[in-house]
Parts: sequence; C-alpha cells; structure tokens
Amino acid sequence: MVAEVTNELLYELMKRMHHEIAELRQDVSEVKKELNVIRGHLIGVQSDIHNIYSILGRHDERLDRIERRLELRELAEAQTLFDRDT
Repeated sequence: MVAEVTNELLYELMKRMHHEIAELRQDVSEVKKELNVIRGHLIGVQSDIHNIYSILGRHDERLDRIERRLELRELAEAQTLFDRDT
C-alpha cells in the first residue's frame, strides 16, 4: 500500500527539514566559535614560542661571551706560566 502524497504530508516533511537545517546551522555556529577559541590559543602558543626563542637567543649570545672570556683567561694563564718558565 502506497501512502498518498498530500500537501499536509509535504508540509510536515518540509517543517522537519527546516528544523533539521536550523539545528545544523546552530551546530556550525558553535563549531565556528570553538574554532575561534582554538585559533586564539594557537596565537598565544605561537607568541610564547617566539618569546622562548628570543630568550634562548639572548642566552646563547651570553654563553658565547662567557666562553670567549674563559678562553682569554685560559690564554692569559698559559702566558703567565710561560713567562715564569722563561
């Protein structure tokens, strides 16, 4: 037995589809909001990483200066020992 397609049946089907589409729009809107929050967190993480690299760069430069000073001191100590021996 095939159900007769009536205007009322089509109307109910379209109402249901309209409701489903409205729910999908709401879900998509929520996903967009969550994505924007994630984007904000990602920007914060990128900023933190950039700051860490800057700090590491400064520490690397400082370490290089310290190493150069130690090398100069070692050279001076070796020169002093050499001067004593001669």
